[in-house]
Amino acid sequence: MKYISTRGGIEPASFKEAVMMGLATDGGLLLPTLMPSVSSETLKSWGNLSYTELALEVMGLFVDDLPREDLKTLIQDAYSNFDTQEVTPLIDLGKFHILELFHGPTLAFKDIALQFLGNLFSYLLEERNEPMNILGATSGDTGSAAIHGVRGKENINIFILHPHGRVSPVQALQMTTVPDRNVFNIAIEGTFDHCQAIVKSIFNDLEFKKKYRLGSVNSINWARVLAQVVYYVYSYLRINRESGAQRVCFSVPTGNFGDIFAGYVAKKILGPPVGRLILATNENNILTRFVLEGRYVKGKVVSTISPSMDIQVASNFERYLYYLYGKDSSRVRDAMRRFDASGELQFNQAEREAIRTDFASASVDQAATVATIRDTFHERHYVLDPHTAVGVAAAGWLARDVSDCPMVCLATAHPAKFPDAVKRAIGREPDRPAALKGIERLESRCEVLPPDVEAVKSFLAENAL
Repeated sequence: MKYISTRGGIEPASFKEAVMMGLATDGGLLLPTLMPSVSSETLKSWGNLSYTELALEVMGLFVDDLPREDLKTLIQDAYSNFDTQEVTPLIDLGKFHILELFHGPTLAFKDIALQFLGNLFSYLLEERNEPMNILGATSGDTGSAAIHGVRGKENINIFILHPHGRVSPVQALQMTTVPDRNVFNIAIEGTFDHCQAIVKSIFNDLEFKKKYRLGSVNSINWARVLAQVVYYVYSYLRINRESGAQRVCFSVPTGNFGDIFAGYVAKKILGPPVGRLILATNENNILTRFVLEGRYVKGKVVSTISPSMDIQVASNFERYLYYLYGKDSSRVRDAMRRFDASGELQFNQAEREAIRTDFASASVDQAATVATIRDTFHERHYVLDPHTAVGVAAAGWLARDVSDCPMVCLATAHPAKFPDAVKRAIGREPDRPAALKGIERLESRCEVLPPDVEAVKSFLAENAL
């Protein structure tokens, strides 16, 4: 299996090379040259596999330059510290299912990918006998998950940018209270889009990237998307085994397009078993406007009670654009240049129809988010976090569009990470799991910097391995 750039400017790379490259050297994102196809017979043979066994089969479709036993060990180690052997429990709430993706060490879905990626980085660095400086940006959950994936590991320093004062207090503490000497938190005086733009600019400085051996943990890294594909397949197999359903639909709260793009990949490799994908956004609804209006237009970032989705430029959008444009790299390259210059892309009628075939979408405001948390608690005695509530609300609104299959709503974070929003909805804070108890009393370390590329480069140069 080889990997190419959405912009067509690199020679095909192996999986190992793709992981270490992160962002393609031509500024594009990496994708497999061919998308594998899973037959109905193979899918049936996977029906009774455990999560880790299934992960080996799904990831193995895309990885041919790691010994199978080594890949198996990396996967098993990644999920050994989750608080349930199921890894991603599926909860039946009647009208829909909740896929709980928050049973890892930082209580968010990002752990699914970043526990694996942290192990993979260590494996490849040991093989190469090289150090790495990881650089990433977070709107809330990626940072802590990435930090916990590599904290204390040899030959790795990690630098995480987050928007100062624009993540939840618990999210900030999960990052800044990690005492390991290889962890560096940078609070940028701006929005997540500023953080993401700084990271992308630094990775596009190929000389700087090479000098400081930069690696990526953001969802621009293909390995992150790959790890997330697994739980879509797992959900289908669970529901198929229990009810005989031949098709499952998904509602995905998203801001950066990474999680739902993993669902799109699952649909491409499985075909009919993966039904409609509902793309759920909050008021930062550039992706909903893209689906409904055929326009991808940058807006102003609005602060909400679902802060991990407060994004106006979705980093994984370019991967979908590659397929929408019929794998025409030159069109993708030209489109991204236009978007960088104008902040807008327009799509023709045929493309709009293709988009609406792939996705349904709804934008859920904060009032509806709070109401969904409240109603779900009163009706089902189940507490949603505000991001998951966005996905549940959208699924309810679009029920007619997906009436042909069971609905799985992705629960992207534990509600205890957003106590203020939950209290606003149900009148009390959610119970805290052990991982969060006493976190406010821990010492916190963080460097506050302006939204300036050179300031971040200077900090990196002073602290890199």
